[in-house]
Amino acid sequence: MPQPAKLLITGATGKVGRVFLARMLSDARFDHVSVRALCHNRKLAEHERLEVAEGDIAEHSVVQRLMDGVTHVLHLATCKETPGRVIDVTVKGLFWLLEECRLSKSFQQFILVGGDAGLGHFFYPHPLPVTETQPHSAYPGCYALSKVLEEVMLEQYAIQYGLNGCCLRAPWIMEKDDFKYTLSFGEDVFGGPRWRDLVGADQAEKYFKQGTIPVLCDPLGEPIYRNFVHVEDLVSALLLAFDNSEAHQETFNICMDEPVHYRRVAEYLARTRNLPSVDITTPYRSTWLDNAKAKFKLGWRPEYDLARLIESAWSYQRSSDEPRTIWYPG
Repeated sequence: MPQPAKLLITGATGKVGRVFLARMLSDARFDHVSVRALCHNRKLAEHERLEVAEGDIAEHSVVQRLMDGVTHVLHLATCKETPGRVIDVTVKGLFWLLEECRLSKSFQQFILVGGDAGLGHFFYPHPLPVTETQPHSAYPGCYALSKVLEEVMLEQYAIQYGLNGCCLRAPWIMEKDDFKYTLSFGEDVFGGPRWRDLVGADQAEKYFKQGTIPVLCDPLGEPIYRNFVHVEDLVSALLLAFDNSEAHQETFNICMDEPVHYRRVAEYLARTRNLPSVDITTPYRSTWLDNAKAKFKLGWRPEYDLARLIESAWSYQRSSDEPRTIWYPG
């Protein structure tokens, strides 16, 4: 029988946290794990093995209290383009967590969800597939910088103190109908680019009414590849990394086997839903994350390919009590 474990999860009510908790708490393989979930402004359903905690991880005393008896940490809390909070959450908060892990007698493993923002994703040319050895290269803004700082801090704690840390580096995380709304010319667009700003409001309204699909192109007018991962696939990787010796002090790219190619998206939706498309030239570039390491060392396989990503987004039906809420811009 596995020894009892206590997991602290930050960002527990976010997109990844909610799915992770639901799957871990319903999976018999993890019956020995109790969870302490740090919540900020949203609620979680009650469960006999779930303890809900509140507080600000930028405060050392809060982190000391949260880490009492903890064996594993899953760090999901992050900020987007919010300069007033980003250092508190992603630098101070992570620092205090790592410090308490270093000093703890019960600590066993730290798992961080990183992001391809720390590698510049489609902002910079990537002539070859992007592996875990690629140097960091944040694009402009505080969010991408924070993802670099997170990964470097975890790496340095492994070097300085031998800390057992693991980073699962994810690109843009999709759930429900997210992907559909990444392609909207309307005000309901999820994330970037914001297509209506590229074509003008009047033209955007016409495209919106027609259901037109934007084809994201590079400066030469060639459709680009962009990396995505479905939240279910990311959570599968997290569950495989939990207490896995193969994850010791490792970083893994967790993404679809092939990135999304915008021309193929348009062709698929033209064939299956008779939707028109339009090419839009931008400064952005193709990038292809390589996920071979996660397959080899963790035995992980993504279940979502392009067709499943599209079909799951277009077929998702929201109930009347589930409005589409964008907690952050993407």
